[in-house]
Amino acid sequence: MPLKLNCQSVIARLGPMLLLFVSSIVLAQPREIDWLELMPAEDLALLESMPELEHEGDGPPLLPDEIMTGRVVPEMANVEGRIPGFVVPLKTTNDMRILEFFLVPYYGACIHVPPPPPNQIIHVKYREGFTLEALYDPVWVEGEIVIETTENEIGASSYSIEAVSVERYAE
Repeated sequence: MPLKLNCQSVIARLGPMLLLFVSSIVLAQPREIDWLELMPAEDLALLESMPELEHEGDGPPLLPDEIMTGRVVPEMANVEGRIPGFVVPLKTTNDMRILEFFLVPYYGACIHVPPPPPNQIIHVKYREGFTLEALYDPVWVEGEIVIETTENEIGASSYSIEAVSVERYAE
């Protein structure tokens, strides 16, 4: 028995599948990564049980050494998505485009003490570069998280991202 197909029968059979396929492409958003996903459970428990920091005395308040080890969450390796944060510039062009920076979860981290733990700092490279009006303006960084240690005079990070986009934060 020959198969008879006309446009209506093809659309009737493939239409819902095609609509689902196209809408999934159009509506696909990158996974939103939460900063706490980058912190192992034992570090999170240490952080939650810490007494309140006091900023009195001769030296800066410090986080416990155990939390500054830079432990990572292995399951976060090669996770693609986007994460919000604040920029601590490391490399800029002459026209002030930021090419490399630390992404941190709160404004002033790495500039004020104590710095966040290394698993709460992401070293970001963005070849295209971008500009910010002010460092207190948050951004979204999109790319693939890699477990990689970066250390410099500003801080240490346990993760890195080769950014595919950096945009102004908007909910």
